Amino acid sequence: MSGSLLPDKNAVIYGGGGALGGAIARVFAREGARVFLAGRTQAKLDAVARDIAAAGGTAETARVDVFDQRAVDEHAGAIAARAGGIDIALNAVSVMHDQGTVLADLSLEEFLRPVDGFLRALFITSKAVARHMGGERPGVILTLSEPGAKLALGGILGHSVSAAGKEAFARVLAAELAPRNIRVIGIRPHAVVDAPAAGSYTADLFRHTASAAGQSVEDMLEHGAMAQGTLLKRLPTLSEIAETAAFLASDRAGAMTGAIANLSAGALVD
Repeated sequence: MSGSLLPDKNAVIYGGGGALGGAIARVFAREGARVFLAGRTQAKLDAVARDIAAAGGTAETARVDVFDQRAVDEHAGAIAARAGGIDIALNAVSVMHDQGTVLADLSLEEFLRPVDGFLRALFITSKAVARHMGGERPGVILTLSEPGAKLALGGILGHSVSAAGKEAFARVLAAELAPRNIRVIGIRPHAVVDAPAAGSYTADLFRHTASAAGQSVEDMLEHGAMAQGTLLKRLPTLSEIAETAAFLASDRAGAMTGAIANLSAGALVD
C-alpha cells in the first residue's frame, strides 16, 4: 500500500485473538502487513481475521500453544517457508497471576506463575522467529511489559519481577541480534482502559480488586487510582498502543533497538 508503514511485511502475532494482540494485528494489516495470528482459542483468532479481511487486509490463523516449543518452531518455520521469511513478531500472550497478595501470604507457586509463564513464552516465541529474520531483510521483535517493572508497590511481587524480566530480556536480545539486522523493542503500556470486555485478561486480572472496591472493572480503570496516578490522569487506549507498535515495527523507527517505549500515560517518567 502506498504510504503505509508496513508494506509487504510478514508479521506473526502470538496471542492474536486477545484484545491487545487483536488491536495490534488490525493496525498492522491496515498498514500493509500480511498478518499471521497464533493463539489457543480459534474462535477469537477467527474474529480478528474476519475484521482484517473485511477491511481489505490479509490474515491467517493457527491454533498454537506458545508453551509447546516444538509446535511454535514448526509454525514459524511453515510461515517462513510459505511467505519467504518473518519480518515482525509480537508476543501478546497473557498469563493470569496474582496481584494484591503480599509476601507473607504469597505462595512460591503464585510468585513464580507470571515469572515462568511470561518469560517462557517470550523465550520460545523469540527463538522460533529469530532464525527466520534478518540479513538483507530487517527484522523486528516487539515485546510487552508493564509499569510494574519499575514501580515500588506492595502486593505485585511476581508481576513486577516478570515485567522487569521481560524488559531485561528485550535489552539483552537486542544486543545479540543487532549484528543480524534484527531490532528488539519493548513496549510498556499501563492497564488498558478500553480492553476489559467480558472474559478478557484485563477484566479477569482486576475483577477481584474492582469488586472489593464496589466498582466495575471499567469504572476502576477509568476513574480509579491507577488512572489518577498517571500524569495524564488516564490510562492508554488499545488504539494508542497499536498505532505505536506499528510505528516501532516500521522502517521509520529503524534506528531504535534495545529501547523500552513508555506508554504508561506518565505512571512512570523515564
